[in-house]
Amino acid sequence: MRHSLNRIAVVHAGSLPRPAELQRTVEAGDMTAFGERLPAAVAEVVQRQVESGLSEVNDGELSKLSGFSGYARERLRGLEERPYESGHGPAPRDVNARDQRAFPGFFDASRGGMVFRTASRQMFCVGPLEYSGGPSIATDIRNLKAALSVHGAQVEGYLPAIAPGTIEHWMWNEHYASDEELLFAIADAMHEEYQAVTDAGLVLQIDDPDLPDGWQMFPEMSVEDYRRYAAVRVEALNHALRGLPREQIRLHVCWGSGHGPHQNDIPLRDIVDLILRVNVGCYSIEAANPRHEHEWTVWEDVKLPEGKLLMPGVVGHSTDIIEHPDLVAQRLVRYAGLVGREQLVAGTDCGLGPRVGHPEIVWAKLTALSEGARRASSTLWGP
Repeated sequence: MRHSLNRIAVVHAGSLPRPAELQRTVEAGDMTAFGERLPAAVAEVVQRQVESGLSEVNDGELSKLSGFSGYARERLRGLEERPYESGHGPAPRDVNARDQRAFPGFFDASRGGMVFRTASRQMFCVGPLEYSGGPSIATDIRNLKAALSVHGAQVEGYLPAIAPGTIEHWMWNEHYASDEELLFAIADAMHEEYQAVTDAGLVLQIDDPDLPDGWQMFPEMSVEDYRRYAAVRVEALNHALRGLPREQIRLHVCWGSGHGPHQNDIPLRDIVDLILRVNVGCYSIEAANPRHEHEWTVWEDVKLPEGKLLMPGVVGHSTDIIEHPDLVAQRLVRYAGLVGREQLVAGTDCGLGPRVGHPEIVWAKLTALSEGARRASSTLWGP
């Protein structure tokens, strides 16, 4: 991604609210109207991002009707979805499993959490995995580039795609000899999507909440056990990114976008070296919410690799409270003192679309992000 030498670039981490007219087609189940309306909706959200002051914009993930990870099911062959009655079928993987033990009443009241299944339906790999999403990613690229074309060189474009390890969360293996073999098959399949994005001249953002939030899924694991598990997922991701230009790739990691206690999240310090093993040019890491904001101190001891960028989340997705631009600026100046102003990008903790209560709040948060970055840049470089 491009980075200016005299200001902090501003990027958000993914999803944005669907424009009202597009959302109505979704609610009506009218996919023909959805497809017809989508290019104009992408142009609208790109325009809103530019007006909010962002340096790099995306399509708002508007085409991903199954969510940030579920969309991949529609782009892979070799899967079979099965319905189960309550209490039957494989136990669902739960990225809040450790918190559930500590706060059973909270989760029983359905006040939070994200379980990787849809109601009583689960997904199985029953044959060789193949990527079938060529037409879908081509449409995403075409819609974003058309929306960008009216803005010239003013902004860059990026498209998010999900990491192999996070896809693995919701998939059960009935075909490959081992789960590791399944994981690398996912990596091979998704390589096609990743390459399509970089070949189009766009920035590729790899969304990999698996790296931190997989820890919650396995309460029986020690930190060392989990580090071994996560290291294999990093290896698979690097395999999926093989041959692609790392300067065009950003890794986004967070501790899951579900609202809940997060008391048992794995600390950044325990996995930061694994994150930095991923062969990308920029690391986007959740850093603004009350559970993880203190972890800026990790960068007092950990050196960001030379030539790479850090994009800490300085605006959160876990609250509708709009951050004051001065707070955003303070967070950025603090990070600049640790990693260097030239290696810093202003970001959000996660995608704002599904988790912030109203579109008005989303756009206000992004405006605050941009203004905070402007104020931090003024402090770091001068007016």
